[in-house]
Amino acid sequence: MGTTPAEAHHADRGRMGRIARFPLAWMLMGLLGVGVMSALTAAGEPGTVSGTVLPVAGAAAAVAVYGAVMRFVARRRTPEIAGHRAGREALLGGGIGLAFVLVSASLIAAFGGYAFTWSGRDILSVAVPVAAVSVGAAVTEELIFRGLVLQAVERLCGSKAALAITALLFGGLHLANPGATVWSSVAIALEAGVLLGAAFLWRRSIWFVVGLHFAWNTTEGLLGIPVSGHVSEGLLTADVTGPALLTGGGFGLEASIVPVVVSVLLSVPMLFLAHRRGHLVSLRRAGR
Repeated sequence: MGTTPAEAHHADRGRMGRIARFPLAWMLMGLLGVGVMSALTAAGEPGTVSGTVLPVAGAAAAVAVYGAVMRFVARRRTPEIAGHRAGREALLGGGIGLAFVLVSASLIAAFGGYAFTWSGRDILSVAVPVAAVSVGAAVTEELIFRGLVLQAVERLCGSKAALAITALLFGGLHLANPGATVWSSVAIALEAGVLLGAAFLWRRSIWFVVGLHFAWNTTEGLLGIPVSGHVSEGLLTADVTGPALLTGGGFGLEASIVPVVVSVLLSVPMLFLAHRRGHLVSLRRAGR
């Protein structure tokens, strides 16, 4: 007997469902959705109401799109964006991000690379726009790199390969930033790509890495240090002197050797704890 139209339709739906649940398929769909949300809300002028509201609205929309893709396309649960963990994980990550930048900047200042003076600007008029832009960047970038790309590649190749690939991608894409060099991209791959990837593997929480990323960018901005080549008015003004390898030059802190070393000192114990918790996926387990 031949296949009925209803059976053929059911078979086609089953086949399409299996294709959609393949990691690269839901990764690409998620990248498209989150990328569109980010692009639609990136038009606000810095320092204006739209420039403050749109990044936050875009971050909320990106989380909703991510959740929808994971639930309806990938057909998987999303404990990494669980609401009951959000506040605690974001605060913990934020504390680590704040300490990371302050320790790195203090070491550079101790070697004579940075000198800070009060800018005299109004606190709220500076802090609110910097924080709003940092929220948008932290949420969308972490959903893309740690939520989608790392987890998709991890399911195919294991955690180690996923960490290496996302770190290289993260560093490589920052080559488009103002003042970027090959060294600055290598530095970002090591200090941000590896550190944020290790942080996610340890906690398995998007909110933890969002908090870390947010505090990192916000603290740099308020200190008057360029954030990956992007200059903004901070509460302090940073006077930069000395070799670029120490200070990061015009690109900012991320191109300094100091945070690279500090990030390695943070990443190693995070990866150790991830292994202790059973959060690392081996190549043998990947794809099952």
